Parts: sequence; structure tokens; C-alpha cells
Amino acid sequence: MEAAEKEEISVKDEAVDKNIFRDCNRIAFYRRQKQWLSKKSTYQVLLDSVTTVEDSTRFQIINEASKVPLLAEIYGIEGNIFRLKINEESPLKPRYEVPDVLTSKPSTVRLIPSLGDTGSLILANEKGDLRCHITANPFKIDLVSEEEVVMSINSLGQLYFEHLQILHKQRTAKENEEEASVDTSQENQEDLGLWEEKFGKFVDIKANGPSSIGLDFSLHEFEHLYGIPQHAESHQLKNTGDGDAYRLYNLDVYGYQIHDKMGIYGSVPYLLAHKLGRTIGIFWLNASETLVEINTEPAVEYTLTQMGPVAAKQKVRSRTHVHWMSESGIIDVFLLTGPTPSDVFRQYSHLTGTQAMPPLFSLGYHQCRWNYEDEQDVKAVDAGFDEHDIPYDAMWLDIEHTEGKRYFTWDKKRFANPKKMQELLRSKKRKLVVISDPHIKIDPDYSVYVKAKDQGFFVRNQEGEDFEGVGKWNGDSYYIDIINVGGSTDILFLWNDMNEPSVFRGPEQTMQKNAIHHGNWEHRELHNIYGFYHQMATAEGLIQRSKGKERPFVLTRSFFAGSQKYGAVWTGDNTAEWSYLKISIPMLLTLSITGISFCGADIGGFIGNPETELLVRWYQAGAYQPFFRGHATMNTKRREPWLFGEEHTRLIREAIRERYGLLPYWYSLFYHAHVASQPVMRPLWVEFPNELKTFDMEDEYMLGSALLIHPVTEPKATIVDVFLPGSNEVWYDCKTFACWEGGCTVKIPVALDTIPVFQRGGSVVPIKTTIGKSTGWMTESSYGLRVALSTKGSSVGELYLDDGHSFQYLHQQQFLHRKFSFCSSVLINSSADQRGHYPSKCVVEQILVLGLRKEPSSVITHSSDGKDQPVAFMYCAKTSTLSLKNLSLNIATDWEVHII
Repeated sequence: MEAAEKEEISVKDEAVDKNIFRDCNRIAFYRRQKQWLSKKSTYQVLLDSVTTVEDSTRFQIINEASKVPLLAEIYGIEGNIFRLKINEESPLKPRYEVPDVLTSKPSTVRLIPSLGDTGSLILANEKGDLRCHITANPFKIDLVSEEEVVMSINSLGQLYFEHLQILHKQRTAKENEEEASVDTSQENQEDLGLWEEKFGKFVDIKANGPSSIGLDFSLHEFEHLYGIPQHAESHQLKNTGDGDAYRLYNLDVYGYQIHDKMGIYGSVPYLLAHKLGRTIGIFWLNASETLVEINTEPAVEYTLTQMGPVAAKQKVRSRTHVHWMSESGIIDVFLLTGPTPSDVFRQYSHLTGTQAMPPLFSLGYHQCRWNYEDEQDVKAVDAGFDEHDIPYDAMWLDIEHTEGKRYFTWDKKRFANPKKMQELLRSKKRKLVVISDPHIKIDPDYSVYVKAKDQGFFVRNQEGEDFEGVGKWNGDSYYIDIINVGGSTDILFLWNDMNEPSVFRGPEQTMQKNAIHHGNWEHRELHNIYGFYHQMATAEGLIQRSKGKERPFVLTRSFFAGSQKYGAVWTGDNTAEWSYLKISIPMLLTLSITGISFCGADIGGFIGNPETELLVRWYQAGAYQPFFRGHATMNTKRREPWLFGEEHTRLIREAIRERYGLLPYWYSLFYHAHVASQPVMRPLWVEFPNELKTFDMEDEYMLGSALLIHPVTEPKATIVDVFLPGSNEVWYDCKTFACWEGGCTVKIPVALDTIPVFQRGGSVVPIKTTIGKSTGWMTESSYGLRVALSTKGSSVGELYLDDGHSFQYLHQQQFLHRKFSFCSSVLINSSADQRGHYPSKCVVEQILVLGLRKEPSSVITHSSDGKDQPVAFMYCAKTSTLSLKNLSLNIATDWEVHII
């Protein structure tokens, strides 16, 4: 939700006012670090301080000027991960270390220490193929894999650490300067924000002075970096200039600008680097405001002095420098050594958790706007989907459904009988999702406010009183520190919005950094994790509602590393323009590779009125993206799918129905994300890591390993250039069944009814042959298999199936995991996981084989009981396709189809 009610601020006036938000040069800790680093002050390791304890190696680091020691700890972690922590050895008080993001205390492995050359220490894993080579003076760490230096830490000498200090109100400005960290003893101290920092009318008082940290990482021969969402930017990270760092600071930015590095709703301080033959990752575990600078030095070949007839040449390897800077906390960084993209995904999820297994309904289509007016409006929209034969699974209500903007209440006039409304949706096997923001209206007659206040659940200000801000919609509000959910029916789920947190009339429209949370931690320490806790508590509340039996669904706007454990994320307040459709693809790809597979963008754009062609193209794109929701702000025209003429209704219906047909494939992909950490939506470089051309592609992507999607993102397009990767691959057009060889770009005609979708040869994609009104109507409907043959005439695929809503797949092994394999003209259905058992009467009714070069003489099914059955078939020589229909092969049992 997204405009102010009380003062009637227009959304246009609010959109990305650069005076509201800070750039890097207006951030004091950035200015301090840049100023200090110009002095080239260095740190060194005290080798005589090295100690090895049970799970780590520790040593002191001292700055040559300050002589104040830091404590460094290096851990080896299972799965080829290193962890580096740097903290004050004797801090004035404990510094904030981010809790709850790591799924558990990481399992450590022993690192074997040895002395290297003079002034160095080596820590190696047991195999000896991964080593940390620590140079004492100046302090530097080289991460070595198979004798290759993959990464260097502090090779540019950008380690920076401000020590906590005691505030003496009586001391003079001169004494302040002298007692401040040596890191900041320069002219113009007032401009450096040591004890207070001014921004507009706001003053941030720092009780223990400056506390920022920083460190640089040099990635050898890596020129392609990805990650650190959320930014409306390209998938591949760009080089940054002075004052142009990527900002990780969760903010409510209405109608955010595209191709901008400013922080928006969420932050994941994790990036991946990829080159031919290797992928690595850096996870910077810090929840305070963070800035990331990136600078790639390309490879250079120098000609040396000519010796004899041939001039000697020396090549300097390329490398990319990544400089992390955070306002507070400690340095706590995980180095993920890969070596493959899949390995890095597993290593990261080993630390922060995998994507939650979503309830099946949440993978269907969601209908939302700010706002559906009343119960009659909801009933009419619901009936409209049925009338126009368009499936959907969830109706959404924004804040206007509440009584006076009080969350967990209903407007008694407009929603007089919410239970009856929910029962109507239940009868259609549909769900209801309502909004829940973290700001609670100050009202002594409001039970949620009273209970939260009585139990001390509100954030406090520096004086120890409840922090009072202005919620955008409900006026004076308190901001909840811990939230729980109750009093809802079992088909009602939740949407967490405004949880950056958004504070109208706050600095940058968010909470003051010196507000106090539980444990007396300042908001500055944990700002970026606030939304994470909001979603976590909401998900846990929904689980408690069902007594631990049912999976929750929670959509959040703000997020952090690990948010994937609790639900879905969307890209916030986008605009109804072609450029926002286009930028949504790299934004979602970046979220996907940083652990958050369940992500999407508002179909049609939240702000403004999309032209009809744009809306159709957005539905076509959204149908192939993980979270699929239409949404619009309150001052836009209504845009239910049937309001744009019969032809466009047909096109939108086809897009949504295509989504529902592919639900078995979608659900299987989410199972793999849940148990094996593999993204659902994948950039091409993930599937084709040795194909250089894919490294910077962001206008097309893979859905799992089987489908390539190229959304149409330009108006009036008639032809799209589609790159089909893999010189040994073969690809099949999912609409025409035309076959294309990989490793080339092809021109595909794209009338308004066409989005280029290709199935990869060697894959089997399960589909549903009948589309119902919602996912609930399709539980017993038949399956189809699309078998796309590789150049070797083989294919493999999988299907995962459970009840779609409970945790019984986890607690009682109630699931089916089937494997389909086609080889030597035989299609085999077998168990992929013998542990799972789930009764299903569903059958495979249709099989389509693509790329079969020869017409068979007969087709025979062979069941597990030994019975053979001839099957009628149709063969098309023009498209080399074999079609089998009217089959009745139980999905849960073993069987074979022989093509003779």
C-alpha cells in the first residue's frame, strides 16, 4: 500500500524524491571510510598471538597507528566454506552479531595450521585442496584452491574498524576529536557524523560514537558478479564510481527508479562471482546499513623490453575488487568456495536455509488491488473469473478492508460478514489473503494495540518510551517489535507490507536509527532484518493457528538473507511501463540466485494504467515467474482480466491457463528448491556455466533445467531474437514443436498470442491435461508428459506430489517422487525416492514425444503386474512428434511404454 491518506500526499509527489533519500556522499560512515582509506594506514597480524581452539584459529590484528587490537577468528565449515570474524578484542560493550538468520550453529571442520614463508600462516582443510594463506604484514588472506589463488582479502588494505567509545557530555570538541577513533582524526569532523549525524530536520544521536566496519575482497579472474538484491538494476553487477555504491538499506520507495543502485525494500548481503570453471560466493552477515563498491580490472598484456628477435610479453590477470562497508556490527563473512553454481547454492542454503515448500494454491494466480470495496465487490470479481473461465486461487484485500486502518479487524459496514465471504471462497476451493503492516494504530479501544503495549512489544525511543511514528495510512502509530497472528479462518493467509519499516515523516521514510529494540539494541544494528522478523513471526503464527499441521503462506515486501524460509517476496511498487516489465526479469533472477526462489513482480505494474498490449505481455511473462499476482493502486482504473475486450481476455486467459497446466512442473521445481537448494528461475549462466555468452544475458532465463523463457518486453514487437545455448543441445518450440539446434540465435515471430518458450532436449515436463477453476479443483485431474528427446534420443524428468498443504510430506513421508526416463525407445516411470508414500488415483493420460525421427510400428505399455497393452498413437512426420492419448497409467506405480 502506497500513498498517504491523512495529508492526501499525491503518489506522484512522493515518487523517488532524491531529497527524501540519501546518496552515498550524504552517508557519514561512507565519507569517513573513504577519507581514512586515502591515508593508507595498515593492519598487521601478531603471529605470536595465534591460538587454535576447538573450532577456530584466532589471532590479533593491530593497526599500525592506533595499536588497539582486533580479534580475528577463522573457521572451516562443512561443505567447503570458510568463515572470517573480526571484532574488537575488548569492546566497551558487546557489538551486535546477527542472530536467527543462520539455521543453526554451523558445523565446523578442523583446519590444520602450519607456518608458511617468513611472516605467514597457512590453514588447510584435511584434504589440503583448500587453504587460507595469511600474510602478517600487511595483513592479507589469500584463499587458495588447487594451488590457484581464488580470492584475496584486504589486499587493498581497506580493513576498517571503528571502536565503541564512552560519550562524555562535558568534553570539548577538541577532546572529542582526540578521543575519536584514529580512523577519523581529520579536519571537518562535524561533517563526519561521529556522535551525531544530521539529515534534513533529523538528528541521529550515537550513544557510543561511530562504529562502522569495512573490508575488501579481490576476486581473481572474475569479471561477472551477481547478487546483493534489492536494486532495480541489471542482473550482472556493474562497476561503481565514487559515491555510486550499491546501497543495502531497506526503504519504502514508491515508484522506484530503474537502473539505480539505491536501496529499496529488501537486502541480501550476498554476492556470487562466476567465471569459466568456477563459481564462488561472499556472504557478509551484517544487518546494518551496508554499501558495496565494485571495480573490475580487466586483464592486460604488457610488452616487456625486447630480448633478441622476439619481444617478451607478460599478462596481468583480471580481477574484481569488492569493498563492503557497514555502519555497525562486526565483520562476519562466509566465503563459499563452490566450485559449481549448484555447490554455491547448497553452501549458502546450508547456512541460511532453503526455500520453504509453498502450499500448492500459492503457485496459482492471485488477484489483488488496493482495494476491493466490499463483500459484494469480492463476490462479483470472484464470479467474473468463473464466468470468463479464468482460473485463480486467491483473492487479496488491502488495508481498506479494516476498521479505521486497524490490522486484524474488519470494516463493519463494507465487510459485515467476513466469515460468510470466506465460506464462499472456500466453496470455490479458493483462499483469501489480507494485509498486515507492522505499524499499530494508537487507540486504547484497539485490542491489538492494548495487548502489545501491555506486553512491551513496541519498539522504544532513546528515552525508553514507546517509539511513535506516523503510519502512512493509520496516522500516529507504534511499531511492533514482535508480532504474532491469531483469530483467522483456515483459508485466510497474510501479506506483510510496509515492513522496511515504513515511517511516514521519518528519516528517509523509515525508523530513526537510535530507536531501541528488545535487548537494548539500537535500530541501526538491525534495520535490514526488521522485515525478516515480521515475516518470520507471521509465518510462525499461521503454523501455530493450525497446531503445526499446515504450511503457511506469507508474502513480504521487506526481506533479508534467510527470508526464503518463511515465504514469498515481490518487487514492490513498480510502474505500468514497458521498462518495468523488462527490469523485473533481472530483479527476479537476482533474488532467485540469492536463495529467494518464491518471488514475483506485480502484473501490469502497481502504479498507473497499463496499455492493453503491455498488460497482455506482462501476464504472459508473469505466468512463467514464480509468484504470479495482478495488483494495482487505488487511483488506477480497474483491470480485472476481462475488462479489455474479448480478444485480450482470451489472450490473458490463455496465459493464466498455461500457468495452471504447468503446475506439476512448478511444484516439482519448488520441491527441488526446498530440498536441494536449486533456484526455480535461473539465469542462463547457471545452467550453462561454461558458455561465456550466457554470463550477461538477462532478457531470457531457464525455468528449472527444462524450459527456456524469453518474455516479450518491447511494444509492437513482431520478431524476437532468442539465444538457444549449448552447441550440443537441441530445443523444441513449445507452441509449434519446431526443433532448433543450440549454440545459436534464432528469430521467432511473436504475434500478441505468442511468448517464446522452448523445451530443452533431454527433458520430461509433467503437465495437467485439464484446467480447473483453481488448484483445488485439479487434485485428481490427469497428467500429461512432454518428452523432449536429446540429440542422443534420451530424456529424463521428475514429478513431485503430496497433499499440497500440510507438513505430512515432512513428518510422515507422505509424498510421491517419481522419475521419468526415456532411453532406447522405452519410457520408464519409477520411484525417485523410496521413502515417500502417497496414495494417488491420478493417471498419466497423454504422452507427447518430441524429436522422434522415425514413425513407430507399434506402441505397447508394460505395467508392474506384467500386463502388456497395445496403444493407439498418432505420428506427425512434419514435426517428428508422437502423440499418445486416452492412456490410464497410474502415476504412483511403475510402468513402461515401449515404442517399437
